[in-house]
Amino acid sequence: MQTIEFQQLDETLYYKQLENGLDVYILPKKGFSKTFVTFTTKYGSIDRTFVPIGEEEPITVPDGIAHFLEHKMFEKEEGDVFQKFSEVGAQANAFTSFTRTAYLFSATNHLYKSTETLLDFVQQPYFTEETVNKEKGIIGQEITMYDDQPDWRLYFGAIENMYHNHPVKIDIAGTIESIDKITAEHLYTCYNTFYHPSNMLLFVIGAVDPTEMMAFIEGNQNKKEFPEPAPLKRIFEKEPTGVAIKEREMNMDVQQPKVYIGLKAKEVDLSGDAMLKHELAMSIALECLFGRASDFYTNVYENGLIDESYAFDFSLEKGYGFALIGSDTPKPDELEKVIKERLAEAEDGSVFKEEDVERIKRKKIGYFLRALNSLEFIANQFTRYKFNDMNLFDAVPTIEKLTIEDIKEAFKSLQGEEQQTVFKILPVNERQK
Repeated sequence: MQTIEFQQLDETLYYKQLENGLDVYILPKKGFSKTFVTFTTKYGSIDRTFVPIGEEEPITVPDGIAHFLEHKMFEKEEGDVFQKFSEVGAQANAFTSFTRTAYLFSATNHLYKSTETLLDFVQQPYFTEETVNKEKGIIGQEITMYDDQPDWRLYFGAIENMYHNHPVKIDIAGTIESIDKITAEHLYTCYNTFYHPSNMLLFVIGAVDPTEMMAFIEGNQNKKEFPEPAPLKRIFEKEPTGVAIKEREMNMDVQQPKVYIGLKAKEVDLSGDAMLKHELAMSIALECLFGRASDFYTNVYENGLIDESYAFDFSLEKGYGFALIGSDTPKPDELEKVIKERLAEAEDGSVFKEEDVERIKRKKIGYFLRALNSLEFIANQFTRYKFNDMNLFDAVPTIEKLTIEDIKEAFKSLQGEEQQTVFKILPVNERQK
């Protein structure tokens, strides 16, 4: 078992790759009574076209299958797995994102029993056509519910505008039509391809003895047999640099219009330290331009163009990246105009000031240091960083080293009118133009 010291943060991380390929990380935290355990596969909604393990030709599976599979993993022949966790006082959950599927629990007692339950239920798939068909109705209701949520539609509408081919533009849950095509055979194909231990990571944080826990996990895994690891072949169509749709709007039952400006990133082939540096620099650039301490924010707030829903964010993964800026607003066209003007001002980099960058760096460092006292934050973020060959605990020293030139260079990835799109949700029977 390796130990990785982060002296600046006074943290010691324990790591071992087991014989079956599973990466196990354990982070003991003094003074905490709770423990979080996450078991995550590097498999998300964008992994729709791939070569199944043991085959040579690629297949494309129905949209929403990674999320569907997550739901089905909790149902076993002997009953619902949630019941097992609740019997020992543990709280279990799961989620599917564009790039990963995570199963997790938190507990203050019976830690080893819950860890065993987590490992065993994720590594023992049980699908039948009968249970799959029953699940279609449940997930169909979930899809319908999200389709009626304006903020969700705004988010995906902006992403749909940006991408021509990349499956990030497809809702994680799929559509009612796509999930209706899912079969038990589909689920087993996806499971056998992406749920091999060598494509997964187990992370434990909290009130835990690392030596005992590592021995327990290793003992559990040694009792099971897995095929030899094989390289995964994911297939993505080539994606043009510019956005697919410049502007689009839709009507929904909202009291006030909603608008998002989407900025499609050009720099999307990064990993490791380069990716960490780039995304942190980008977050500082956006804070300089659109943060609540900026002149821009003061102007749009005082002119009534935004409300408390105002937000901006940057997302980056291997193969795609984008920023979103927007708000509920009584004047969506005017808000669109001033955001685009702000982006144009940033083209030559002169709006980025040394004093602003240093202030925001201090703010970001403070945020990370506070967040590193949250077991939930670390448990949810560690795996995402690691799957991109980054380390969550390198964020603070990376921020400290960033220069204003790094900020300007990162922001170039979003520059250019061909990178911009607008998506608006308007009240029923209302048109802006």
